[in-house]
Formats: sequence, C-alpha cells, structure tokens
Amino acid sequence: MQYQNSSQAKPLAAIYVRVSTEDQVRHGISLQAQEQSLINYSNALGYDIYKIYKDEGKSAKDIKHRPEMVQMLNDAEQKRFQTIFIYKLDRFSRSLMDLITTIEKLKQWGIDFVSLQDKIETTSATGKLMFHIVSAFAEFERNVTSERTKFSMSVKAKEGGIVTRAPLGYKIMNKQLIPTENSYIVQEIFQAFLNTETSLTKLAGKYNLSVNGLKKVLANETYLGKVKFAGQTAKGKHPILISQELFNKVQEKLKNK
Repeated sequence: MQYQNSSQAKPLAAIYVRVSTEDQVRHGISLQAQEQSLINYSNALGYDIYKIYKDEGKSAKDIKHRPEMVQMLNDAEQKRFQTIFIYKLDRFSRSLMDLITTIEKLKQWGIDFVSLQDKIETTSATGKLMFHIVSAFAEFERNVTSERTKFSMSVKAKEGGIVTRAPLGYKIMNKQLIPTENSYIVQEIFQAFLNTETSLTKLAGKYNLSVNGLKKVLANETYLGKVKFAGQTAKGKHPILISQELFNKVQEKLKNK
C-alpha cells in the first residue's frame, strides 16, 4: 500500500508486516493488527508513511523468498524513506544471521530501524549503540567463520587433500584428484612452451586457454604432486604429471619472458 507524503517536512517511514498461516492459527496475529499499531506508533513519532509492505502467509525462514521484504530493502537502498517500522523482530526474520546482515545493510544505507514490541530502535543515541553492538557481533561471527575455514583448509592441505577446484588435467573423484583421460595435454603444454618459440598467445589459443590461464597452468605446483594453501605447500596424495626438472626449466623461461 503506497501512501502520499502529506508534509514534505516530515520524515518518511516504511512499515513491514508479515504473518504466516501458522501464526494466524496459533496466535491470532493479523496483518491488520500489526499494521494499525505501527501506523499509530510511527505517526506519534512524527513520521508520514511512505509505504506498507505486506508478506501474508510467508515463512520467516529467509528473506529472499518474501517479495515485499525484498522490495522494501531495494527501496531502502534507494533511500526512499528514513526508517523501517516492524511489529516484532520475529516478523522480520527468525534467522539471526539474516537479521544481523540486514541491519548491517540498513546501517550502511543510513536507514533507521524500529521494532515496536521489542522496544528496539535506532533513532536515538541509545538505539544507535545497538547498531554498533549488532555490527560487532556480525564482524565477530565472520572472523570466527573465516578462521575455522582457514584452519580446516590448512589441515586439509597439510594432509594432502584438495583445497580448490581441479586444475587442467585432473578431476575430482571421491574427494581426490585423479588424472583425466586427456591429462597428457599438461605435459604437451609444458614441453611446447619450453622447446618451441611459440608465443604465449598462440600456445594459449591452441589449448583453448587465455594467456593468464596458460601462465597459471605453467606455474601450478599441483602438477608436481603438491598442495598449496595460504602460502604453505604440502605433499599431496594425487599423481604427479610433471617432473620437478621440467617444471624448474619452465619457471626459468617464464621468468625470462
């Protein structure tokens, strides 16, 4: 529902209401009840209504499957209103990460956020502190996740496991690198680069690679039976496709080129 701004001097508010079929059956929470409470509250705080966004019968599992929520966030990014009013946090999202991520975005866009039943708002100094706290938790969670991922990948690399997608000449089977039927192409590329004066552009074109892609193939230590991650190299469990001697000669020629 779109509203007209009755006074250009007043800030604009977006109202978001959501109720699932289950909510209505179990708790008797209606969209109309949420909507009227939020209209009254936002008007009391001196806002005009920009638009009321309604997702009826929608689950709170995630945001992307709620079209009105998606539209509201798009409008927020365009700064078409100053504040979002919701009835309760679980109307917005039951996913903590979804909630944190969305509030972070609103903070970046300069959009305030008010939850009527939870007494949460960011229109005051105290409320803005909540934004900082939520953002700090979000950053902490990202850092913890990143550290866990790096640790897991590092352990996997040290054990000779796969940490990235399979390079040319290999495929992944049962979480292991194994040579493909045309793995001989890797040996061909190394020999052609080392023993001919074919340009990188022509050699790359012959094997349907970009020049950068060709350079990555020629510098890839995976062909030596090694696994590299975060600057560390370990012995892999996969078959070797290129000898150390050939690899070293190719690196020397690459450096000279």
